[in-house]
Amino acid sequence: MAGGLYAPIRPQPSPQSTSFTSKLLLLLTLLPLSLAAFAFLLQWRGGAVNDPITRWSPDQSHLFPGMDVTSPLPTLSHSSSSDCSLLARGSGGGGSSSGVFPYYRDWKFDFSADLKPKICITTTTSAGLEQILPWMFYHKVIGVATFFLFVEGKAASPEVSKVLESIPGVKVIYRTKELEEQQANSRIWNETWLSSFFYKPCNYELFVKQSLNMEMAIVMARNFGMDWIVHLDTDELLHPAGAREYSLRQLLLDVPGDVDMVVFPNYESSVERDDIKDPFTEISMFKKNYDHLPKDTYFGLYKESTRGNPNYFLTYGNGKSVARIQDHLRPNGAHRWHNYMKTPKEIKLEEAAVLHYTYAKFSDLTSRRDRCGCKPTKEDVKRCFMLEFDRAVIVQGLRESGVFSSVIASAPATLSKDKFLASVESSNSSRGAAMESVARKSGKSKESHATARKALEAVDNAIHEAAVPPLSPPGFDGESQF
Repeated sequence: MAGGLYAPIRPQPSPQSTSFTSKLLLLLTLLPLSLAAFAFLLQWRGGAVNDPITRWSPDQSHLFPGMDVTSPLPTLSHSSSSDCSLLARGSGGGGSSSGVFPYYRDWKFDFSADLKPKICITTTTSAGLEQILPWMFYHKVIGVATFFLFVEGKAASPEVSKVLESIPGVKVIYRTKELEEQQANSRIWNETWLSSFFYKPCNYELFVKQSLNMEMAIVMARNFGMDWIVHLDTDELLHPAGAREYSLRQLLLDVPGDVDMVVFPNYESSVERDDIKDPFTEISMFKKNYDHLPKDTYFGLYKESTRGNPNYFLTYGNGKSVARIQDHLRPNGAHRWHNYMKTPKEIKLEEAAVLHYTYAKFSDLTSRRDRCGCKPTKEDVKRCFMLEFDRAVIVQGLRESGVFSSVIASAPATLSKDKFLASVESSNSSRGAAMESVARKSGKSKESHATARKALEAVDNAIHEAAVPPLSPPGFDGESQF
């Protein structure tokens, strides 16, 4: 009865409490909506926030670094594989509008001018923009300050050289008559360390040309206040592994002051597909260098890794060296540096390497074949090429193509001095200076193979009487195939 007579009494909320709750819910609803609207407004206005992505990415995909942002490039054809429109769209087969490589406007970094050490790269190249630009951009990112580009062929064409000259920190050197006359008077021609490569065709001729260009680059590097110099091809990237940050500058900053040269062992690309368009972005597998592998692993898997090729690497295996700019520095071939007055102290880093994108495209092979006037015989190809894989492939290619047979049949067996000097002109000029002949040849240099590995490994560096050529890594018998 009592339960039916009495109902429970519940307190009623006051008007003030209801008002506060309603306002709180309204605020919580409007706050995220306001923030979302503000973020959309910033994005719609075109990047008002100065974040790293917007800062370094181009907002005009049809323009190249260093070009006027108000004018496109009307002079370049859209049919060439190396023109600006193809680069801006990316080198992938789809032709998408998003570029594969993040070129940013004007190539400007916020690097202080007094940052040390200052590093420069010198190269001799006939490549197009599609190869040179990403190569330079990558090295600028890791700390290279200056590039000395000795250009010929496609690289010396007006549409390519105009872009290269517009990039800060790039010095373009053309193969003019004045340059050749200056190099004709180089002391190198009267010395024996490079003489075994004189007056030979193709790869030997290129090797001499690279050495002469490196000699000039040393002088320019000193004038530019550089601290270190390295010679690289445009299919090679320095990989500064082992530094506290991914920086070549930091890596060389940690090198002891009494060290003259740092050897970077090279890794060789392992091509995974036959339709590679852009090696730098599409290739990710590399064979490690002999110097960076346990010896039981290297020789234990040697036959499986070579797969019938003449050697573990298709091309060279003795790396490239970075040299400290100092008095009496000279090149010692394209792979090493030397000093006229002392035996340089070299070290070899445990992790840092040169990434060599070897024969990534079929055109890399055919272009090497086409630039040499070699008969399809083992004897003649041996005169033109230094490495066994090059010789084997070129012989097969020449025999199958047959396109050079009529021209090559009348070619002499050896190059005379005059014809060698004329060939060095590389279609850009004609030589007018005479050079004295160097008759004696010096012995081949020997490459010591280290057995112990440390973070910084000292190399037994006896004076090289001859230039160091590209050398294959050790074969199964433990000896270099060169």
